[in-house]
Amino acid sequence: MPVKLSRRARWAVPAGAVAVTAAVIAGLQIPSAEAAPTLPARTPAQLLAEVSTDASLPPLTGTMVESTSLGLPQLPQVGGATSLSSMLTGSHTIKIYYASDKKFRLSIPEPESEIDLIRNGTTAWLWNSTENSVTKFNLPAHDNGKAARLKADLPNTPLTPQQAANEVLKAVGKTTVVSVEANVMVAGEPSYQLVLAPRDDRSLIGKVTIAIDAKYGVPLRVQVFAKGAGSPAFQFGYTAIQFVAPAAANYDFTPPPGASVSVVNGTGDSGTSAGGSGQAPTGFGSYGKSWLTVVELPQSDLMKGFGVGSASSPSTATGTSGPGSAMSDDSQAVISNLIGAAKPVHGSWGSGTLLTTSLFSMLMTNGEVYIGAVEPSVLYAAVGHATS
Repeated sequence: MPVKLSRRARWAVPAGAVAVTAAVIAGLQIPSAEAAPTLPARTPAQLLAEVSTDASLPPLTGTMVESTSLGLPQLPQVGGATSLSSMLTGSHTIKIYYASDKKFRLSIPEPESEIDLIRNGTTAWLWNSTENSVTKFNLPAHDNGKAARLKADLPNTPLTPQQAANEVLKAVGKTTVVSVEANVMVAGEPSYQLVLAPRDDRSLIGKVTIAIDAKYGVPLRVQVFAKGAGSPAFQFGYTAIQFVAPAAANYDFTPPPGASVSVVNGTGDSGTSAGGSGQAPTGFGSYGKSWLTVVELPQSDLMKGFGVGSASSPSTATGTSGPGSAMSDDSQAVISNLIGAAKPVHGSWGSGTLLTTSLFSMLMTNGEVYIGAVEPSVLYAAVGHATS
């Protein structure tokens, strides 16, 4: 599977394990007393063909929920919705107002703050009330892929269950078993359930379930189950949805007085943004395919991407200077906890430290980091491939 990279966090995992950045959501569980809706029978091939199309979403307003529970060690809760600890263990509610792929609004409300992404044609705004900062994106009339950085500035999550489903569907092929499960109600909508499961038992993913709205064919929920688990380790979906056009006022935005404003040009120019450029990570590689993909990156890139000082001396990084200090403080504490939970390992490939959870494994060795939703043996084989 392909790799999803957050420009802010540089957290690299196989996209099929979208779960590394998402969640268990009790509020989305279907009550046991609720009867499965009766729908016309559909085969796995029919559902797969329907949900694999690139048809546009219909206009809608809704509430989506995502959170994270990966069996990680206890992490310090520092920072807001975009902090590293929140991305790895937190839960978020996202409001969506969607007219088209060029006119939408996403809001992440918090008790005393809010993050908003608003796109209206060739202009988009990213507003962070906690930092009192605004990023304005000047987008080309025809994106041609140049506006991809817009999504990279969002909190580390797919924009919608549709996008999460699209990433998972890229795994479908000879390595995947496709089936259906009982129909369910999601956000009040009768839905089919398409199930994808890896054939290779070296994957830590047991199955991925996609709930598909019976009327519009829109994915309403994506659940990722760890191997052998009875409840999802990742769940991202709607708790409420209405297929109605949002009011035009939802796409109006004016920077609040006193807010710092930076500009990013989506036409290939660097623009005037002081905080939106960011250097691309270097040295990334991937090994294997589909469910067994392993991502490899220099440990220095992991540290720098999280704002944790220099890789040569991460334990001494203070993370207290510059505009990203809040992110750095959080990242330093989180990474320290993760590294502390890793266990020494060795083999014919060499030696290093290994962190395992229900859904992913991370190996650090010789200044490199290997991450995948796979058993450790697959990581060790990737090290041998990289050094051979």
